[in-house]
Amino acid sequence: MVLFFTPPVLNDTSEGEDVKPFTPEKAKEIVMSLQQPAVFCNMVGDWPALHWNAKHLSAVLDGKRIQFRLGLKTVDSVPQFETRCSYLKATLEEFLAWSCGQPSCLSGPFSCYEHSKYWAYADYKYIARIFEDKPEIFQDIRWSDFGFPGRSGEESTLWIGSEGANTPCHLDSYGCNLVLQVQGRKRWHLFPPGDTSFLYPTRIPYEESSIFSKVNVASPDLKHFPEFRNTTAHVVTLSPGQVLLVPRHWWHYVESIDPVTVSINSWIELDVDHEARVEEAITRMLVCAIKSAENPGDGDRWLNPTEDEATPHAVNLQYLNKAVSAYFKCQKADVPEQACSSSAGAEQRTRASCKRKKREDGCEPEGCTLLTHELGFSTAKAEKLRKIPFGPHLIQVLPQTRETSSMGAVAVESDGRDLLHENEGGHFGKLHCTRKQLVTSNDCETPAHQMDSDGSPDASQTALSTNDLLDCVVNPRVISLVAQLLLERTRV
Repeated sequence: MVLFFTPPVLNDTSEGEDVKPFTPEKAKEIVMSLQQPAVFCNMVGDWPALHWNAKHLSAVLDGKRIQFRLGLKTVDSVPQFETRCSYLKATLEEFLAWSCGQPSCLSGPFSCYEHSKYWAYADYKYIARIFEDKPEIFQDIRWSDFGFPGRSGEESTLWIGSEGANTPCHLDSYGCNLVLQVQGRKRWHLFPPGDTSFLYPTRIPYEESSIFSKVNVASPDLKHFPEFRNTTAHVVTLSPGQVLLVPRHWWHYVESIDPVTVSINSWIELDVDHEARVEEAITRMLVCAIKSAENPGDGDRWLNPTEDEATPHAVNLQYLNKAVSAYFKCQKADVPEQACSSSAGAEQRTRASCKRKKREDGCEPEGCTLLTHELGFSTAKAEKLRKIPFGPHLIQVLPQTRETSSMGAVAVESDGRDLLHENEGGHFGKLHCTRKQLVTSNDCETPAHQMDSDGSPDASQTALSTNDLLDCVVNPRVISLVAQLLLERTRV
């Protein structure tokens, strides 16, 4: 079913007192143990950051120019990756004037982009960087209320967008994510880790810590990506004052649905990330080695704008060795703790991190308790889920089904006609799949023009590209296996 709820009352206590529904310890336990998305309500009513609307931020920045990413509002079957977008620098005042359609924009930085045709997004803005001369405002953000003492705006990221601004469907390799909605509303389309093979993962464009989907969730092309029918979407609209928990490795496509939106998030690093760093180091080495060997004149923009350059092999090898070393140091520190660990998820240590943070030289924790995420739920996990205090202050984001969906998404079927489905990114076909089906499903689709009339590949017309090869070689399941083999080899 789809869960609908009204925005919470942000300050419903008397005489300025703010009583939160969860203690910091309980909130942290929920964040670290819950493996399904959920929305916290009435937890941030006393945060000064709730006043961080775009107009307020414009005054605080006082004419400082920040970078915006611009994309077309028209929807096609190809995701608007960052390599397909335009970029410009502008003040928030200029952005607000443009988003309101004011005549003053005819000569400003947005003059070449009609508001009716484009959206703009100031995304991934590290608060510590853009407000480096005003560190006092870091304390307006109080993640300590969620059990992370000392975590503030300094470890957070700011997002400011116009209606239609979106982030392509992807998963974050590291950590889990807490997202506070400040102004306007955003719609989140979330997919569980078990749907990975149905989302056609790709590492092109390449960015460390981001695995993109080749499917445009807003307009899925079922002709080229038929397995997308088997995904299970969890869709929620986040309103001001609410905080969304995005668990580890959950796919998400995010879109702004109001004229101006402002969000603040913080990625919570997990100890299990040390294995993910080994996987990312392997991926970087392979992608850079193979793509760098191509003819640069081919015009393939394979490197995401957030990556400065294709790092040389020697540097990538050094990073891999450091990631492996950090993994074993974490394992060694964990040995004496395993016997007495009663709640691995709730006891995990965390430290400041951000999704697009450059590779750390050390990556070495003081200690850790590894958390194993598996497909499905064991009896213990099901019991733990039953103990989660869902209710008006913690709302579970449930899977969407045809019967309960309130919106439609256009999916392009194999005959080329647009069909309106009752569910937006939800089940497009069978509701369940077995673990065996997940393991044996094909993540690398064959282009339609290379198929015979009976649906089988046409060998005479097959022309595989480098990216086709990479989609298989650095597929998450393949990289996970390679990392395990590499760690076993190193352990010996």
